[in-house]
Amino acid sequence: MNLTRIITIAIIAACVGGGIYIAKPQTLRPHPKEVHLRNIRQLSFGGDNAEAYWSLDGQKIIFQSTRDQIKCDQIFTMNRDGSNVKMVSTGKGRTSCGYFTPDGKRIIYASTHLGSPDCPPPADRSEGYVWPIYPTFDIFSAKPDGTDLKRLTTANGYDAEGTISTDGKKIVFTSARDGDLEIYDMNIDGTQQRRLTHELGYDGGAWHSQDGQWIVWRASRPKSPQDVARYKELFAKNLVMPVKLELMVMRADGSDQRQITSNGAANFAPYFHPNGRQIIFASNVNNPNPRSPNFDLFLINRDGTGLEQVTFDEAFDGFPMFTNDGKHIIWASNRNAPTEGSTNIFIADWLDKAAASN
Repeated sequence: MNLTRIITIAIIAACVGGGIYIAKPQTLRPHPKEVHLRNIRQLSFGGDNAEAYWSLDGQKIIFQSTRDQIKCDQIFTMNRDGSNVKMVSTGKGRTSCGYFTPDGKRIIYASTHLGSPDCPPPADRSEGYVWPIYPTFDIFSAKPDGTDLKRLTTANGYDAEGTISTDGKKIVFTSARDGDLEIYDMNIDGTQQRRLTHELGYDGGAWHSQDGQWIVWRASRPKSPQDVARYKELFAKNLVMPVKLELMVMRADGSDQRQITSNGAANFAPYFHPNGRQIIFASNVNNPNPRSPNFDLFLINRDGTGLEQVTFDEAFDGFPMFTNDGKHIIWASNRNAPTEGSTNIFIADWLDKAAASN
């Protein structure tokens, strides 16, 4: 799902259309407390850009962006230095969650274009702070240039938020096909689709660990009769309210599910460090107003211990991902925004704790 427009008013979704906002990558100085980050480089300089993810070899980036004449998010690729930006989705409907296969020969993304070539309507804000769950989203596979488009999901309802295991065999994704937003997996060709979660609430944003043994995701867990009733009421309208999201982990087969945060904040976009022991994620735990753009990145151990704040900018930081060797990180941020609220893509060298303390 498009977590860019949904997290805060200032946050982004993305898609580019005609002209491309290209500028020479700019090196920024990190906040004094951002000890894990060195050599921060800004790769985009206009529009709203987010959910930028590395190819396995770290040479390419896939992302979603909104700008120019296109009003809905579309999927783009670029080189790791920000050059050679290309739109690779259809330019129709709204897209989200692009990802490279490990061999770099294909990409996946979610799109609503089969439902309509037009932008789906925005969420009804009279319902409060809600995210839209468009039932016309399906997951597609294509060559990196966007050709040879193949539909992978055909179930009724929302199918999106797909990511690929490092061995290239599995896609983990979110679906509403069974009457709730649950985590599923499937083979890379779309076969053998299997449900992994079974508890009421919004389960989404799942990723495998690099060894393929674990999955991390974010979840809402309404418990009181009032919260359950409100969740079901909104779900019937293809909406969710993301004020409280906690992080969860499970084995890749769906077993051993456990919650690793309990801070009552909006925690999202978790991603495993290549060491398999730590998870990086975005949260407003230090600024719990859901409409505030002040989200930061945090590290936490897989067992829920060792919480550590990573970014300290006063604007939004989110959607983090490490390169496969753990030496670099990519994320989306409102820092150094050319216009208020615009979100851009940043990369940096990553220093683990021992190196950062030297």
